[in-house]
Amino acid sequence: MGKIILTGDRPTGRLHLGHYVGSLRRRVELQNSGEFDRIFIMIADAQALTDNADNPEKVRQNIIEVALDYLSAGLDPERATLFIQSQVPELCELAFYYMNLVTVQRLQRNPTVKAEITLRGFAEGAVEGDTAQRPGIPVGFFTYPISQASDITAFKATTVPAGEDQEPMIEQTREIVHKFNAVYGPTLVEPEILLPDNVACMRLPGTDGKAKMSKSLGNCIYLSDTAEEVRKKVMGMYTDPDHLRVEDPGKVEGNTVFTYLDAFCREEHFAKYLPDYASLDELKEHYRRGGLGDVKVKRLLIAVLNETLEPIRARRKEYEGRIGEVYEILRKGSETARATAAETLREVRRAMKIDYFEDRELIEEQARHYARKAE
Repeated sequence: MGKIILTGDRPTGRLHLGHYVGSLRRRVELQNSGEFDRIFIMIADAQALTDNADNPEKVRQNIIEVALDYLSAGLDPERATLFIQSQVPELCELAFYYMNLVTVQRLQRNPTVKAEITLRGFAEGAVEGDTAQRPGIPVGFFTYPISQASDITAFKATTVPAGEDQEPMIEQTREIVHKFNAVYGPTLVEPEILLPDNVACMRLPGTDGKAKMSKSLGNCIYLSDTAEEVRKKVMGMYTDPDHLRVEDPGKVEGNTVFTYLDAFCREEHFAKYLPDYASLDELKEHYRRGGLGDVKVKRLLIAVLNETLEPIRARRKEYEGRIGEVYEILRKGSETARATAAETLREVRRAMKIDYFEDRELIEEQARHYARKAE
């Protein structure tokens, strides 16, 4: 069996720089490397509905936003299958079967689930009649790791490019695969996570420096932001609160601007935008000893980010004028994805011995049994 990638995003809005450095940029590189036999990129609308059930129109409208970001970032529908999760109903059936292999207690221990419960404002442990102001946890949201396991295993993915916050989810998938294969026989493939190779990209902080970049916290720089929007957001970005004057020594560690430079800046950017310095290390050293202002560093970051985003913006503008074509890409991709998932589901049903109408041996054996009984 070849090497297969499965990854994707929830359509809760436009994609931002955290998505880009955490996974999207790497997806494009892997697509272009020719190293993988198949690449599946999913818009996870069904998962988005687990905590947006009262606002399906939001999810519906964001499908095209995510698709535009995918295509503008460089994903090629000729080399990667772009599809919508809800259009592959086999994923729901697989998840239903996997639910019998996972305990409630195990889901409660999943660190990603616990973190998302807090982030999305659910009341952990809320029950009917609970007077807490926050809503209880929807079952669909609580079983998110099982749904994700279904998505990954349906395509027999060997590799899942993702940020480090997704490691507990991938580990849960591996547990489900191991349990299924142990009970029903070797059928599913255990995936491996592929983390960003740049530490700064593991979890890019928001512009406020307080948490990872998140739409709900309003601290994002989006791939579709204009050059002026990028400038404003970077100029308001969190730095070292003790670096009050230019001559003051500054801290690089935990300084959001330098974290972004670590994620995006290359040596050639200095010759182009800041020739007084030969490298980022040299810039950091000057900042640490004092004599370098935040504005100068932010201007470098603005230039670097806009250079990165300009070709993405240009491609997005082209695709915005071809929306019908974008939907056709998603339709064809969903058909391809469904055919692949259906084959895996057939194998799963066979392993679980619930392929009653396809098992001719079972039918013939029971026919012989009742024929003998009638004699």
